Amino acid sequence: MGKRSIQQWFDEYGESHRNGVNVAVHWVAVPLIYFSITGFLMAIPAPAYPYVDRYLWALLAMGAVWIFYMQRSFSIAVGMAVFSMLCVLAGRWLDQHAAWPLWAICLAVFALAWIAQFIGHGVEGKKPSFLKDLQFLLIGPAWLMAKLYRRLGIGY
Repeated sequence: MGKRSIQQWFDEYGESHRNGVNVAVHWVAVPLIYFSITGFLMAIPAPAYPYVDRYLWALLAMGAVWIFYMQRSFSIAVGMAVFSMLCVLAGRWLDQHAAWPLWAICLAVFALAWIAQFIGHGVEGKKPSFLKDLQFLLIGPAWLMAKLYRRLGIGY
C-alpha cells in the first residue's frame, strides 16, 4: 500500500478503538506509556562530554519520533513535540525529586499502563493495532492528539 496519509493511519487505528471503555483507557494509558518510555531513555547514562545533556538518548529518540510525525503531519508533529517536552520536564522533575529512581517509576507506570491497555482491548474484543504493524505504537499517541485537535478545531 504505498505511503499512507495520517488520516489513513488514524482510520485503521480507530477500527480497533471504538468501544468507549477502551478509548477511555487509551486516554490515560497511551500518554503514560509514552512518558514511561521517555523516562526509560532519560535514565540511560549519556557520555560525559562537555555540552552533552545527560538525557541525550531521550532527546535523540524524540528527534527520530518527531521526524516520523513530520513525514505525516506538521501540526501533529508540533503537538507531539510539545507533549514530548512535557514528558522530559516531568521526567527531569521526578529524576531530581522522587524517592525512587526514574527507571523504577517508569517501569511501574509502563507495566500498569500496558495491563490497562490489554484490559481495554479485552473489552473491545480486538487485538491491539501494533500487533499488525509496530508503527501503530507511534500512531496511538498521534491519534489521541488528533482527537484533541478536532475538539479544538485545529486541522492536521
